[in-house]
Amino acid sequence: MHCPFCRHTDSRVVDSRVQEDGTVIRRRRQCPECGRRFGTVESATLSVIKRSGANEPFSREKVLTGVRKACQGRPVTEDELQILGQQVEETIRSQGQAEIDAHEVGLAILAPLRCLDEVAYLRFASVYQAFESLEDFEGAITLLRTERDAAGSDSEAQAEATQGSP
Repeated sequence: MHCPFCRHTDSRVVDSRVQEDGTVIRRRRQCPECGRRFGTVESATLSVIKRSGANEPFSREKVLTGVRKACQGRPVTEDELQILGQQVEETIRSQGQAEIDAHEVGLAILAPLRCLDEVAYLRFASVYQAFESLEDFEGAITLLRTERDAAGSDSEAQAEATQGSP
């Protein structure tokens, strides 16, 4: 890191602070040559590779815009949407890649959206997965019902086991 005052090619970190959910680090530095202090801001960037091949920075707001459309008219609060956006970003960042395919972003949205609202999930999936017929919707609905029934029978079995024990 070059000193902005004397252009010396080195500096010493005096203090570091993490901000904005751990995606930004503010550092206080001191130049060993002139002794002056200055601050730097370091941020981890995440790029999305679009289908067209273009790169653009990841935007949580862009994720929320798409999910909001799917949730229109549904009983989903803004707080729940913000939590979903954070979950999606954490999922993507946890992969440890600087560039991620747009398709991966869509996949990261589907699971938390499904837990939030099944109708919104179907709306989003129908666009994202390019449903072309009623059979595509029927297949997705059948899968949702099957998984919900399996989860329901699991929780019923757990409830019976809990009630049966003294």
